[in-house]
Amino acid sequence: MAPYFTLFFLFTVLPVLISIGISFTYFNMLEAPRWVGWDNYARLFLEDDVFLISLKNTIVFAAVTGPVSYIACFVFAWVINEFPPKFRAFMTLIFFAPSISGNIYFIWLVVFSGDTYGYANGFLMKIGLIYEPIQWLQDPKYMLAIVMLVQLWLSLGTSFLAFIAGLQTIDRTLFEAGAIDGIRNRWQELWYITLPSMKPQLLFGAVIQITTSFAVADVSMALAGFPSVQYAAHTIVTHLIDYGTIRFEMGYASSIATILFIIMMATNLITQKLLRKVGE
Repeated sequence: MAPYFTLFFLFTVLPVLISIGISFTYFNMLEAPRWVGWDNYARLFLEDDVFLISLKNTIVFAAVTGPVSYIACFVFAWVINEFPPKFRAFMTLIFFAPSISGNIYFIWLVVFSGDTYGYANGFLMKIGLIYEPIQWLQDPKYMLAIVMLVQLWLSLGTSFLAFIAGLQTIDRTLFEAGAIDGIRNRWQELWYITLPSMKPQLLFGAVIQITTSFAVADVSMALAGFPSVQYAAHTIVTHLIDYGTIRFEMGYASSIATILFIIMMATNLITQKLLRKVGE
């Protein structure tokens, strides 16, 4: 295990610790870091209105897409697992394809194009619900919802495969024993046998979905622009990209990353506590 832990410490743990340390400094990558204490964090919450907007957007985004995509991953995996092996493999590929197709989400730019050639505008105008094109990706009322929709479409990825694998490893004799012990329907099987038998996969899937929902950036930047109109689709990660790769205020960017890390860890701990109650 030593080689693995050495690499894990050097390339994961150590960079995180260094980033937390840099968050207490002013560092522009040209001069040596200068200690500023809690100034970066005070600036984040007391002076940076854009960060507060990105924090709100990220929390709303994660609260919607995280649970919905997690439940959807399991439900689709549960249903597909009942199919014959060849058809199951085909359906798994169909559902998993969007998450491995690179920048295929750019097709949504055509769907929500702001002219009459966009599929959404064309359809709504054809049935008479609107009379002029809607600027879907420039109107703050719609941008965040569209980004959520696209992210949900992309969300059947690693968690989905983990659930498929977990369902196929459940010992079938448990269902026979459950029937003898009084389990009478599929919902009782799901709660008392299937879910408890899949706790490692459920936890893994939760971690993946939490990370994905809080770390959204590419989809938002590709669809709504960078920065988006009135920062309506701005997230913590896009704010981090702004200060870390454009302004090169690395101390401030590290403080943003630290806040995101704390939020993810807290959400992960809460999720773990909830998953421990499965089957009780």
